[in-house]
Amino acid sequence: MTTIREIAELCGVSVATVSRVFNRPLTVSREKREVVERVARELDYRPNESARALASRKSGLIGLVWDTDHRRPGWRHPYLQELLIGLKTALSAHGYHLLMLATSGSAALRAVGASLADPVAYVNMTRRHHLGGLVLIDSGKDGPAFTAFAQSGLPCVAVDVAVAGDRATYVTSDNVGGAREAVRHLVAAGHRRIATITGPVANAPAAERLAGFHEAMAEAGLAVPDDHVVTGDFHRGSGQEAMRRLIALPAPPTAVFCASDEMAVGALLAARHAGLRVPEDVALVGFDDIELAALVDPPLTTLAQDKAGIGAAAAHAVLTMVHNGHTPPPAVLPTRLVVRASSRPRPGTP
Repeated sequence: MTTIREIAELCGVSVATVSRVFNRPLTVSREKREVVERVARELDYRPNESARALASRKSGLIGLVWDTDHRRPGWRHPYLQELLIGLKTALSAHGYHLLMLATSGSAALRAVGASLADPVAYVNMTRRHHLGGLVLIDSGKDGPAFTAFAQSGLPCVAVDVAVAGDRATYVTSDNVGGAREAVRHLVAAGHRRIATITGPVANAPAAERLAGFHEAMAEAGLAVPDDHVVTGDFHRGSGQEAMRRLIALPAPPTAVFCASDEMAVGALLAARHAGLRVPEDVALVGFDDIELAALVDPPLTTLAQDKAGIGAAAAHAVLTMVHNGHTPPPAVLPTRLVVRASSRPRPGTP
């Protein structure tokens, strides 16, 4: 492997000059710069990125803090897969790479005494990697750690959870507005007994979707019995179990708004197993617009989130802080109602 010293000797310049050509090219005369670049190309020389990061304290890396414990289903959720594609694509377009920082069961983290239970040690570890910034994805139990990150001075962007700090902001969808639109759609389809399967109580999007549900029900003058609100965990199994509970009620709902498509698919399976027809006996609306939503029978009405757009917005926000020192305001991306067969209007509805 060709070294920077060998390049310097062949070009008749100092090692410092070669270093400036690759790190601060405008500080070197055009003639010397062209000679160094030509020799470097001929010898297929590439600067050592680790050494450059150590010297400049910049690595071209953005850290992704996310609970990757394989025993938890969140990392497999389709919503997150599309979000990560948008995040990585946007960072790559600006010459940055994404470094995933495991937060569960990592021997490397234990070796340096870092974990989300010990956020100060974890923040110190991210600084040792000379990360340009962090993108934080909430697993539902990371609140204290995210607070520490947001107050660390390192550029931080959280997804779906509000954080506060001089160099911290967040990106999310209009969860309240989306839930309101779902309920209004069901009311317009002739439904009056409308239930919801919501997400985890501590999860911000779940709480916002539940708030939007209640707002729209109140707007329509419809009561919400306590047993018409069932908590799930955004995944299919919990939607299936929640739907079984709703079906067993003395006066079961004629429509159900599910806070995620995965739960809505579970609810669809439970309804079918009970001999109910969707939408004739019970209508369903989900949230997310994952690929599966259009493939089930009947296809699922849902609130589409711009999942890749959320990832791209997170990338834009963190790079704005890295390059400009400016902390952008929180970004709330709109949702869009996608009407499919699972919520066709009831007979006789105008």
